[in-house]
Amino acid sequence: MLGSTHGTLTTDFRARVEACGETPRQAVHSTAPASAGAAADLDVSGRPLHADVPDLDRFFRPGSVAVVGASDAEGRPNTGITRQLLAWAERVGARLHPVHPTRTTVFGLPCVASVADLPEQVDLAVLLVADPLPVIEELAEAKVKFAVAFASGFAETGEAGARAQERLAAAVQRSGLRLLGPNTNLNAFERFRDDLDGPAIALITQSGHQGRPVHALQELGIRLSHWAPTGNEADLETADFISYFAERPEVGAIACYVEGLKDGRSFLLAADRAARNGVPVVAVKVGRTEAGARTAASHTGKLTGADTVVDAAMRQFGVIRVDGLDELQDTAALLARARPPRADGVVVYSISGGTGAHFSDLATQAGLSLPTLPQAKQDELHQWIPEFLDVANPVDNGGHPVGDWRGRKIIDAILADPSVGVLICPITGPFPPMSDKLAQDLADAAEETDKLVCVVWGSPVGTEDAYRTTLLGSSRVATFRTFGNCITAVKAYLDHHRFTAGYRSPFEDAPRTPSPSYRKAQGLMRPGQQLSEHAAKQLLRAYGIRVPREQLVTSAAAAVRAAGLVGYPVVMKASGPQLAHKTELGLVKVGLTSASQIRDAYRELTDIARYEGVPLDGILVCQMVERGVEMVVGVTQDPLFGPTVTVGLGGVLVEVLQDAAVRVPPFGEQQARAMLRELRGHALLEGVRGAPPADVDALVEVVLRIQRMALELGGELSELDINPLMVLPRGQGAVALDALAICR
Repeated sequence: MLGSTHGTLTTDFRARVEACGETPRQAVHSTAPASAGAAADLDVSGRPLHADVPDLDRFFRPGSVAVVGASDAEGRPNTGITRQLLAWAERVGARLHPVHPTRTTVFGLPCVASVADLPEQVDLAVLLVADPLPVIEELAEAKVKFAVAFASGFAETGEAGARAQERLAAAVQRSGLRLLGPNTNLNAFERFRDDLDGPAIALITQSGHQGRPVHALQELGIRLSHWAPTGNEADLETADFISYFAERPEVGAIACYVEGLKDGRSFLLAADRAARNGVPVVAVKVGRTEAGARTAASHTGKLTGADTVVDAAMRQFGVIRVDGLDELQDTAALLARARPPRADGVVVYSISGGTGAHFSDLATQAGLSLPTLPQAKQDELHQWIPEFLDVANPVDNGGHPVGDWRGRKIIDAILADPSVGVLICPITGPFPPMSDKLAQDLADAAEETDKLVCVVWGSPVGTEDAYRTTLLGSSRVATFRTFGNCITAVKAYLDHHRFTAGYRSPFEDAPRTPSPSYRKAQGLMRPGQQLSEHAAKQLLRAYGIRVPREQLVTSAAAAVRAAGLVGYPVVMKASGPQLAHKTELGLVKVGLTSASQIRDAYRELTDIARYEGVPLDGILVCQMVERGVEMVVGVTQDPLFGPTVTVGLGGVLVEVLQDAAVRVPPFGEQQARAMLRELRGHALLEGVRGAPPADVDALVEVVLRIQRMALELGGELSELDINPLMVLPRGQGAVALDALAICR
């Protein structure tokens, strides 16, 4: 057994990291200040630490617009588009200039033959041409700020289209203008109601039709401020619009429909900006069922699919991922308009015991907290509710009072409890006059409280006055049509405010300069090769990660001597650059206690390797470590986000258990601990069936060191796998018993 060398993150951690040639601060992050345009704006991997926020004011509110390819000829598609753009330009106060090589007027407006003939420098050019590429250079010469390309036939059509889009993107980059599209539509130029007030939803969609449900929220009195239909994102992308909307004072929430992210780092920087500003981002991201499988030698690689990383990255930066468009609209609407919660407690108020029990089951299962109301509060409620009805939570009133003031008293008393932050009243169907009075009391109470009041109006009809007038007419009541959408939105609301209240941008603390560990590690890398276990463990040592006492030997006699130095019992393992999973080949021998067993094991291991045709660099004689929780920690390369770090339950069943959590660097200690709480087997670390609690601090330390390695060696390290990482009882540390590393 190993002696204790690990204490807390604030004592032994400091000494152990300094022994690796690093300061404690360097080991996890650097606090070097970043200045705009300086090298400090890049992390140690060379990637940006701050998002550029494009100034899109003149895109959404231009002073002047050119319509290239404008038409007023009957039956032409461009005619309808030109007509819509004329109406939009009038609404936003923009001057519109038609451009067409053969027309002198369009809809009575003077028409010029080319962009070069425009009477003024325009802010926005709308390209109604099949091939926008030749126009880009003209727009650049005319110093046009923005352009929209509706044309299709690009990356969405296959390889030839993708190459055409690359050429378009390159031309745009050279030009200095910003392009929306191609393969986009007119959603940015929709009519938005200007008679609605309050915080607004800003909408981003890659497929315009998928934004229709959110746009329709205006008919329910919910304000929409912008709609960005990003299309193929040859230039402007979802991240650009998130960054821009997160700075707009009128935007209360950002709703997104995303088919594919253009650049992982840009998306995370944009989400980070929104989190720092407290602006919620709600997203439907399609592709959950995408195979995402790729050939991987490591366990970690097999645990990390494409959507797993997307999901983890969104959660890491506070993006609220939902599945349906109905969830998108309901969740975004609630987050845009609701005030921050005063408490996390949810109370269910119902006219039916069955309804209350049903809703409470679903809410509790989703993770909402339904506190039992104090006895004093229950006694107060029983002034107006019969004693035989349960008012602990859910509160069953047996039928909301209709003829007097008692109903409002009940609601006010519930909202007055300090543990209550949200009151939810599920009304499964209209039952006049009771449901009418209930709706009115809820709406009146919502106007006078700073707590959230939600109503689920379950009627399939939706034409009732109590719903259409009373509930939807209130800007303070959040109204839903289904139990599920209400629960999803309320949980997102509470989670968002909890997340932003304690949020600190990980990009502020990301390392900007290489550590001494990196210089040690560089000498161990072998481009294009898989390292032997012995070499992989040296790589871990370079980053201060503890490995067992071991020696690499090339003879039976040397193995016996090594066992004496390491200390019995020992483990013997074949070590070679092409060995990924030694156990399956019988190349691991455990619990050897004598010289004769050592000699026999040496011969057997070398014979198996010779038979299997596996080249060896020797046999490892290792200290045996038995008591602890087996974990896996590793690094894989995601094509979108770059290096990712995974931690999960390890051992020989790692791929069967599939119990792992993923994060995208940079992240801090708080996120490392959150990864452990996500594991289904987290209880093993706390100690079960008499086992002592594991050294979670040591495990967190390893995760943070592996993150540093992932950032510094991201361009050189394809995969890293520590399995098992034996996490010893509290105070005794963690030991990497086996390791696999593949160089790029």
